[in-house]
Amino acid sequence: MGCDGGTIPKRHELVKGPRKVEKVDKNAELVARWNYCALSQEKLRRPIVACELGRLYNKDAVIEFLLDKSADKTPMEAALHIKSIKNVTELNLADNPAWTGDKESIKGDKYDDIQSARFICPVVGLEMNGRHRFCFLRNCGCVFSERALKEIKSEVCHK
Repeated sequence: MGCDGGTIPKRHELVKGPRKVEKVDKNAELVARWNYCALSQEKLRRPIVACELGRLYNKDAVIEFLLDKSADKTPMEAALHIKSIKNVTELNLADNPAWTGDKESIKGDKYDDIQSARFICPVVGLEMNGRHRFCFLRNCGCVFSERALKEIKSEVCHK
């Protein structure tokens, strides 16, 4: 089966080159950041909370993380900075009227647009799909796009 004297191996057959680094798809990473909990990796569902780093979490996943301090469980890197429930802010998100993701049963026979988002900016109408920057006010939890905050030019909630 080769190398029995009848074949002469070439250099590329003997020497293995450096492995190619797999490139992460930026769009898929952004979609995952805006649609899945950073702690439990489950789909985001209300109530949604955010930390000062801007990561989105399911509130029940954060509460379970804070309550379960057993020694055998390794702490998650995504939530090492969360010491109490006061470190997160519950978000007041505006629903996107054009989003039909959870309303229909998923049979696999339709195209799922990963760029459509569940939530939008209530002022400008930009979708929260990762293409635009969003900010939240820590005192009330209202979420706006960065473009809307530049337009309003005030630190007071528009509501």
